[in-house]
This record gives sequence, C-alpha cells and structure tokens, in this order.
Amino acid sequence: MTTPSTLYIGLMSGTSMDGVDGVLADFAGGAIRTLQAAFVPFPDALRADLMALQSSGDNEIAREALAAAHLTGCYAECVAALLPGAPGPVQALAAHGQTVRHRPELGYTRQLNHPALLAELTGIDVIADFRARDVAAGGQGAPLVPAFHQACFGQAGQTRVVINIGGIANISVLHADGKVSGFDTGPGNVLMDHWIGMHQGKAYDADGAWAAGGRVDPTLLGILLDEPYFRLAAPKSTGRDLFHADWLAQRLAQAPSMPAADVQATLTTLTALSIARAIHQQASEVEAVYVCGGGAYNGTLLRELAQALGGKTRVESTDALGVAPNHVEALAFAWLGYRFTRREAGNLPSVTGAKGPRILGALYPA
Repeated sequence: MTTPSTLYIGLMSGTSMDGVDGVLADFAGGAIRTLQAAFVPFPDALRADLMALQSSGDNEIAREALAAAHLTGCYAECVAALLPGAPGPVQALAAHGQTVRHRPELGYTRQLNHPALLAELTGIDVIADFRARDVAAGGQGAPLVPAFHQACFGQAGQTRVVINIGGIANISVLHADGKVSGFDTGPGNVLMDHWIGMHQGKAYDADGAWAAGGRVDPTLLGILLDEPYFRLAAPKSTGRDLFHADWLAQRLAQAPSMPAADVQATLTTLTALSIARAIHQQASEVEAVYVCGGGAYNGTLLRELAQALGGKTRVESTDALGVAPNHVEALAFAWLGYRFTRREAGNLPSVTGAKGPRILGALYPA
C-alpha cells in the first residue's frame, strides 16, 4: 500500500476579494511547514462579478456558474505556480471557494467554487465545501481557523490571541489551559477598502496612510458601534451580508458632514476598537496578540489596536511566529484538507456552536 503524501496545497480567496492566496505545505511528522507561496490577483471583471453576486440580482444562477468557472481558472493558475516547489506528489488541493452569502441563522453558507473543474484542470484530488457540514450540525460554519491557530500558534501556559483581519475580522483566543474560543468580531478591511475605493479609486489604504491624515469623529464612531451585531454573544459570524456599502451609507446619513479622510480614520478606529473589545470580553489577561491577513500590513490600524488594548499588550504580526500574515489562511485550509484525508475533525464546537466535532469538506477525486 502506497504511503499517502504529506504535501498539500491550500487555496484561499477571502472577503477582501482581491485574489487567491495559495501555499504548498508539508505536514510530515505532524509539523506544519510552508514550502512555497503564490498569489494570483483577480481580474477586474471577475472581482466585479463576485461583488455583484453579494446581493440578489437577475439571472443569478447563470452568473454564479460563470463566475465560479472564472474563479477556478485563477485557482488552477495559483496551483501551477506552486507545483514547481513540490518535492513529491501533492496529496490534495484544499480550495475554500469565494463566500458570496453567509446566513447560518437560515441554515446555509455559500462558497462559490467549481471543484470538479479544478480537479480536471490540475489532475489532483480537490477537497472543498468546508463550511457546510458545520452549519448542518447547527454551527456558524465560521470561523474555522481557530483550530488551526491552536495547532500552529498555541503555547502551553500562555494566553495568546490571533487576529485575522481580512474583509471581516475574526479572533482566536488560545487560552493558557488549552481551551480555544473565537468568533467574527465585525468589519476588518471591508468598509475601509470600500471608502477609499469610492474617494480615491484605490483598492486599499496602504499602511493606513489616508486614515492617519484624518481625525476620528466621535459621533460617527458611536453610531457605527451601535450596530447590534457587536453586542451579540458568541458563537457568531458575519460577512458582507451585513457590513456593506448601504450599511455604511445609512449611518453616515445620521452623522454630521465631515471630510472623507475623517470617515476613513473613523472606520479604522471602528475596526480596531471592535476587535479590542472582543478580546477583552474573551480574555482578561492576554500576553501576546498576533495579527494576520491584509490588516497586518496597515500600520495605522495596528497602532490603534495596540492603543485600544491599553498599550501594554504586545501586538505584532504572525511573522514573529514564523508564518507570513498573508499565508496564514491558505495554510489553514491546507491543514483542514490534511485533516479531512485523515478523517479528523476540523471544526471546534466551542467556536462555531456546532453539535460536535465534524470532518469538514467534500472530495472531488482527480
């Protein structure tokens, strides 16, 4: 009998909708090692199609199918960039898909993908649809990364928090006693990216420079923080279904007029403060905070987060733990693919609220 390979590829396209992050990982001997990484940006047309599918519209089924095929082409391109770094055969590709709807309270979550086509294009087994089983078991289907964060970044006897700041932000609290808690805290980059796109035509606020030139408006900040989601008890998860352009426009209409840079500064503070409050609710004593995702490259956001945490907690990126911030989520899904092939659970019921541990994913053989 052939010994299964310990090489896996993880593919992640998140709520920022900027492209596909991919990693080639090796889990030999129980270790977690990144051998190669790649990024494939979305063409403008695909990003526009994916954004349009965030809300109801005409001919959605056909539009979704076409977008899924286009997305899968980007996935295959990312795989092709990773394969030259593989020292042997790759056991499987773990492809998250692109979330276009997330409504666990209604019993569903939708990740756009065409895993059968990906298996055809690459000739490698594909594992996909990771969130659906947790939702079927009564869970939120998100966040799924805390189990990986514990396996990769946990430290016995030390309470650590790992924050993923993509379009939406989520926290994993890795308690000193080995317990794990976590949930989506609210907007990460989604509102900041939208606002700078409207006013400057840029995809994101590089290093938070625009926000740094503005002033936080306390009235608007109070209106934004009054969102009921922030007061919900965990387990909870969210996405663009809640935090979107109309959500922001409705709240701006309740606030006094202000320069666009002040709105950007206030949105940055909203992200920092909502994350900090969530951390304080989950762990009174945090020894270290590590940030991954695109938000880890926003210096203004990280400074505001450190200030919101009281200025005494060390805040740094996951680079300090040996994993680049933009590789963490793709590596997490490679790990979930590894768990699937070993028939091991990938969810944490303490995080998602599912009835119990479940094997996550569905297999599309090459």
